[in-house]
Amino acid sequence: MKKINLVVLVIGLLIGQVSCYAKDNKLPVQGSGYVGTLPDLPAYHQPEQDSAEKKDSSVQAIPSKKFNSENELKPVPDDNPAFVNIILKPEKASKYLNDVHEIIPLLEEIYDLIDENKNVQLFNAKVYYFNKSVDYFRDKYADKPESNYISYKKLMELNIHSRSVALLRAEAKKYNPYLSYSGAGYIYDPNNLNEQLGYLKDEIRQVILVLREAN
Repeated sequence: MKKINLVVLVIGLLIGQVSCYAKDNKLPVQGSGYVGTLPDLPAYHQPEQDSAEKKDSSVQAIPSKKFNSENELKPVPDDNPAFVNIILKPEKASKYLNDVHEIIPLLEEIYDLIDENKNVQLFNAKVYYFNKSVDYFRDKYADKPESNYISYKKLMELNIHSRSVALLRAEAKKYNPYLSYSGAGYIYDPNNLNEQLGYLKDEIRQVILVLREAN
């Protein structure tokens, strides 16, 4: 009997200590949920939210642009010397070379006419067409840097020489029946004409080589 009373007393003391501990430390009671102090979560995450809002507002402040909008395309700065000299220079050079290479076949035809001793009319017709092509070439590049090229200068010289020989052959054919080959008529002598054609032929060959090597 004494042992039973002692056990009851111990159990009562333990229950009393647990109740006091629960009261002092605010332990949760079954079914009542958490009764402690929770941290202020919005306080910890508020700066990040504010930063995101600022980022969103900064992105929205930038107006959207269409890639293909004509208003956004900048015009070519063709009035800028740096752009013209650096960017467009290859294009200009290629145009010049294209014009030069178009003249080469004309010179080759004239060269063959001299070599084959073709008639005056055909020779003069080819030379006339060559002269007109060179005149156009001169008008196009006379005031440009290309006028300092050797190929340009050689073409101008050959233009004058070929025109003079063509004129000489035309006059010789016209006046030969009425002129002797002595004195002033010597320039229409067939030997002199052949000599002038030989000089022109050599010059044409040299100019063709210069034009082919132009770059």
